[in-house]
Amino acid sequence: MTTASGGWGELLSGRNGLRSLALAGGVALHAINVYMVTTILPSAVRDIGGLAYYAWNMTLFVAASIFGSAITPRLLSGTGPRRALSWAIAIFGLGSAACALAPSMPWMLVGRSVQGLGGGLLLGLSYSCVRLLFEERLWSRAMVLVSSMWGVATLAGPAIGGVFAEAGYWRGAFWSMLPLSAALAGLVLTQISAAQRSSTSPAAAPFGKIALLVITVMFVSLGSLSPSWQWNLAAIVAGVFITVGIARADRHAASRLLPQGSYERGSALASLYACIALLSIGVCTEIYIPYFLQTIHKQSPLIAGYWMVLMSAGWTLGSFISSGRRRPIADRLIAVGPWVSAGGLVALGFLMPAGSGGSIIWAMVPPLILVGLGIGLCWPNMLTRVFKAAPQGQENIASAAITTLQLYAIAVGSSMAGLVANLAGLADPGGEEGARQAAYALFLVFALAPAAAGLMSGGARCASGA
Repeated sequence: MTTASGGWGELLSGRNGLRSLALAGGVALHAINVYMVTTILPSAVRDIGGLAYYAWNMTLFVAASIFGSAITPRLLSGTGPRRALSWAIAIFGLGSAACALAPSMPWMLVGRSVQGLGGGLLLGLSYSCVRLLFEERLWSRAMVLVSSMWGVATLAGPAIGGVFAEAGYWRGAFWSMLPLSAALAGLVLTQISAAQRSSTSPAAAPFGKIALLVITVMFVSLGSLSPSWQWNLAAIVAGVFITVGIARADRHAASRLLPQGSYERGSALASLYACIALLSIGVCTEIYIPYFLQTIHKQSPLIAGYWMVLMSAGWTLGSFISSGRRRPIADRLIAVGPWVSAGGLVALGFLMPAGSGGSIIWAMVPPLILVGLGIGLCWPNMLTRVFKAAPQGQENIASAAITTLQLYAIAVGSSMAGLVANLAGLADPGGEEGARQAAYALFLVFALAPAAAGLMSGGARCASGA
């Protein structure tokens, strides 16, 4: 029977099925790597040192991903999907090999930056290629399939990282990315035509402003290395100053980061984007969860990795609960969700540094889930309202801005997490006592981000929605 929307059977069979696997594999490779690295990072730090740079592994990875996603339209238009995806896979593989060979943390950070560039390209290309490789009736299901790979990654990433870390060979986790990359490259080269091209010319990307965003992240990251709070404060002030300058320049720019109305105080778009950024910052604490669980509670890398992804599981659960709700219920979820997330972080602030192992490990399961659940309760409705609140003709800018803003917020959040943890004593005094102090400070300070989102959610609730 012919329908307006293609079925799963049509998408997943024949050559469509292999093309689907290629695009889904691009997101899966990036996402699995994210959770895998978070799981093995404590083992890597014990081997090559660099505890003060712990959060930089995520900061530089995400900052490079921002550049990768920004150049996706140009690369796709200039080379076509086959060559663009091949380049992305090659860059990602090169970064993985550099991390596997890293004799020191600076080398590791270079490898993570290269990985981030390749991963950002893979993410952007996997979504952008859907409309080029499939007929329109299959677009919706193809997007669902590609997006669902993040769920797969929450299972596969900690498993891969945990197995290698417990075997005492964390480098093997990075090496395992190479055969996966090679298999993905084989799919791309055999199933995607070299002749395919995008028929539209991409709008100019605001590379200058994106570069300045990355510079603000680096200011905060560099400040986190100093034991002096004065330098920490100066780095934050410098980052805020540059960010404000970017916003003022973007208000009247021809090539914009955010659509018109995003910088007007009290506007729906300003509230929506602020909430998206603040909620994204709140979950940046997850990068330290495996370290805290292994150092304070003596848990194995595998268990620590799976406890870490409970935040992501909560986010997914909350999204399923909230999607498709009627306007009054959606408004309540947007109001309540940020406070649920903040409550989970406060609970972790008291539970994580308390005791060692035993029942305290299981007591942390509910708050870990609550941190993500609170975000999921409002996330789908906020994204829908961004599309509807955008000025006519700027829907594409509004959509792209979500990805850019989320990546930027995660990069800034990771930098701030490193700053707070180091100031609280992660590296000095270090060890178990330093981890306890850092855990207490980190979760309680970062609870302020979703709490601020809760206070600013009024405009998001007033935005037009489904």
